[in-house]
Amino acid sequence: MTFEEIRNKAKTEWENVRGSTHILVSTATCGRAAGSLDVIDALSKELARQELEVPIIQVGCMELCYADPLVIISRPDSLTIAYPNITPEMVPRLVTGYVAGDDPCLELALGTLEAEQGEAAYIPELSRYESELRLILRRCGYIDPENINDYIANGGYNGLEKALQMPPGKIIAALKESGLRGRGGAGFPAYKKWEQCRKASGKPKYVICNADEGDPGAFMDRVVLESDPHQVIEGMIIAAYAVGAEKGYVYVRAEYPLAIERVRIALKQAREYGLLGDNILGSGFVFTIDIAAGAGAFVSGESTSLVAAMEGRRSEPRTRPPRLAEVGLWNKPTLLNNVKTFAYVPPIIEQGAEWFSSSGTKRSKGTAVFALAGKIVNSGLAEVPMGTTLRELIYDIGGGMKDDRQFKAVQIGGPSGGCLPESLIDIPIDYDSLRDAGSMMGSGGMIVMDEDNCMVDAARFFLDFSARESCGKCTMCRLGTVQMLHILEDITGGRGKMKDMDLLLALAEDVKAGSLCGLGKTAPNPVLTTLRYFRDEYEAHIKDKTCAAKVCTELMVYYILPDKCDRACEHCVLTCPTEAIKGGKGKVKVVDQEKCTKCGTCLEVCPPEYSAVVKLSPVSSLPSPESSERRSKK
Repeated sequence: MTFEEIRNKAKTEWENVRGSTHILVSTATCGRAAGSLDVIDALSKELARQELEVPIIQVGCMELCYADPLVIISRPDSLTIAYPNITPEMVPRLVTGYVAGDDPCLELALGTLEAEQGEAAYIPELSRYESELRLILRRCGYIDPENINDYIANGGYNGLEKALQMPPGKIIAALKESGLRGRGGAGFPAYKKWEQCRKASGKPKYVICNADEGDPGAFMDRVVLESDPHQVIEGMIIAAYAVGAEKGYVYVRAEYPLAIERVRIALKQAREYGLLGDNILGSGFVFTIDIAAGAGAFVSGESTSLVAAMEGRRSEPRTRPPRLAEVGLWNKPTLLNNVKTFAYVPPIIEQGAEWFSSSGTKRSKGTAVFALAGKIVNSGLAEVPMGTTLRELIYDIGGGMKDDRQFKAVQIGGPSGGCLPESLIDIPIDYDSLRDAGSMMGSGGMIVMDEDNCMVDAARFFLDFSARESCGKCTMCRLGTVQMLHILEDITGGRGKMKDMDLLLALAEDVKAGSLCGLGKTAPNPVLTTLRYFRDEYEAHIKDKTCAAKVCTELMVYYILPDKCDRACEHCVLTCPTEAIKGGKGKVKVVDQEKCTKCGTCLEVCPPEYSAVVKLSPVSSLPSPESSERRSKK
């Protein structure tokens, strides 16, 4: 079967299914965690009960993770409507109202879905889509990731078909002209790796997709693999043809079972269609792809560490040169790129380099995908043109801060990214601007923080992660990050000294200079940026023994306000795990600070109508337990 015949078959199937009433349900990991499989079960039962033959199509993530489970009902004679946060109890209303009847159930609707075949689906009622430009996320949440025909019907493998008719050198030239930089974090020009690998001597050559996404709060690569795996596979095949590789691997962490399963299904389907294996699309080109499941070490995201893990060795970085493009997997030339980098390749080849470079900034072309997490209203993914400001991303797309709290900082670029303050909220998002501000693009994780976050504790949290994930090969990374962590623990525990800030700065420079890989070189970033932008919080912790955000436990004390305590209430007394609260019925309760472990249980159980328990800082300003006890006896 020719590719033209495959494409016609796929389009016919698409038109038959999507041209009639059908239901889409988001079943990526985020949707499943929210209960989408239970919703599908309820839909199947309700449709059967009403004797309706309507297909339920499991799609990936539409990036609106806060709205999961997301159900989309499409009728050819009417509107396509998206319904957020659907539960099994709401299913009969939807089926009776809009699947079987003419009631669109607007009280449950998020908005209408607009989608042209091959174009990005969007909900016009949501203003966020005015700021987004979805290139690699354009099919996510709209096609069935386990059906190759859905992908092909929406333009899939057109880029491969075109690439196989081009000289390999022209493919690399197109990549250079596009300005695509690697989306794995470093932002290295993609074409340079491809060019080096093509020129390298030695056979066989390998292509590896780095899907070892280990950043806390990051889930961009997972969503792409779970929602549209074929675009990554297509990008890998084009890359292999361009550099002369015969074998490829998708290195994905074993903690992503759904991503692994959907990639496995996609690879099987691609082989059946002649898109992988021998004589791909009749071109004579041979290329195969397997899956390599990683054990989850964060350092394995570094390219040389990843290769070491694949070879069965300890996951440790090595010095470069030689680079992987020359000496990589099993000492053979190896091209290694991130999930998103490969996903950009097919549309660049199909649409042209100018199409891609027309968006973005002068030195950062195209779009960037971010995972929005933390104290933000609308968590999920967003794909925006490079140069979009943090304000647009957080407020126009993310919906702003939860509970109308005050924006304080955003940690961008994973655990090794910097924490940027409110004063930089209008900074454009691109590789150079973020680097100058002390942060980095990273793989796209973004954690938003509000006034209730302590920036010293935030730096401690991220450094703790980096110290634990260090492979231990480099002395400064192994010992320096731990020493920095100890200093931060002293500061958050009220034992810090003013000279500790200078010591942190000195250690940070030593760790950066003495580390081989990106983990060690960037691990001090959260400390450096919080010292740079939030130095007053460090000084308050050290001088005044105060945590304004009331986060650092050792600087806090739980106190019962005598004037608000209901003497007949026993909630705090009965629930305190250490019996630190004195006083019986008819007496004001008092917290014994020596016994108190600061677990916060008393604050949680104190009835809101009294709100007698408060968490305060600093300790020195509090009344003594004895004075409270004297007041209770009067």
